[in-house]
Amino acid sequence: MSQQAGTPGQTSGTASAAASAATGAAGAAASAPRASAKPLSEAYDVALLDLDGVVYVGGNAIPGAGQALRKASEEGMRLAYVTNNANRTPAAVAEILTGFGVAATAEDVVTSAQAAARLLAERLPPGAPVLVVGGMGLRVAVRERGLRPVSTAAERPAAVVQGYNPGISYPLLAEGGRAVAAGALFVGTNADRTLPSAHGPQPGNGALLQVITYATGQQPLVAGKPEPPLHEESVARTGARHPLVVGDRLDTDIEAAQRVDADSLLVLTGVTGPAEAVLAPAHQRPTYVAEGLSGLTEPQPEVGSGPGGFLCGGWTARWTDGGELDLSGQGNRIDGLRALCAAAWSRDGVTPDAVSRALKTLADSAS
Repeated sequence: MSQQAGTPGQTSGTASAAASAATGAAGAAASAPRASAKPLSEAYDVALLDLDGVVYVGGNAIPGAGQALRKASEEGMRLAYVTNNANRTPAAVAEILTGFGVAATAEDVVTSAQAAARLLAERLPPGAPVLVVGGMGLRVAVRERGLRPVSTAAERPAAVVQGYNPGISYPLLAEGGRAVAAGALFVGTNADRTLPSAHGPQPGNGALLQVITYATGQQPLVAGKPEPPLHEESVARTGARHPLVVGDRLDTDIEAAQRVDADSLLVLTGVTGPAEAVLAPAHQRPTYVAEGLSGLTEPQPEVGSGPGGFLCGGWTARWTDGGELDLSGQGNRIDGLRALCAAAWSRDGVTPDAVSRALKTLADSAS
């Protein structure tokens, strides 16, 4: 049987042995999506929410996201918006959220630009020049940490920091490359290979970082998810005691939560789909799975296990004698996915072919 959520897992450095014993170590490799008798908005004090693919896509609000966030807030959950996108300032992000009907201020937003600036400030003296390869959000974050943003290698920067900006230019990348080649510390706000858009995935900052990396042979220090600095910055700014990381990507949001022993909720409104969730490697498995942000305000059902397979809602997932995963039953698609995840995560080396038939059954149920 999966474990019921009592006291949620605490963030790294604050978890007690008693809490870990009661609920299982937060962030440990999941063998099945966990259950919670309480809505997650009551079980956790702060939601650390990703933005792209969770609240909006390409500047357009995801249907139902605003309503779910307002309800979670009304039920006592504090909301913080934690994004790997370093282009916008926190104030600009808050303005977008307010336009969606979500009450937010700049203090509610934590960006990878802020985490990168903190990382730099921990390594450089006050007032040190930093060549910023990115947008205004990154320049403001660097300045707020007492460092001096510059734009050319001729100013002998102590570091180069690069963050996503859709208008990034070759001349600025070239300046960054020259500075790194001359010995400047190289920092990336995040290493996302892609980011979601209304037209599908497009190259993210991780792809753009490769320009300077390939030219200089230097790998950057990375501040954003899944690396710990952004989570540490988020916890420091919110004072979260029992945070829940909410995201749409296994390789950033969910892996980041596991690295810092935090619980996580995967939503299916962005990059990750059912197939990726079922095939998730152990270090990228979420604590909970939901269709969207409405999962914050709902209890999480238990996934039962027994000789007949793994059961959730009206669905049963079981392994056949031929080594294929089979799904039968009916009900909410997300319950079928929870059962499939439990079955797939119970074995090592599961292949796409082994789960393809079950995933088709799941897809057909939603059509």
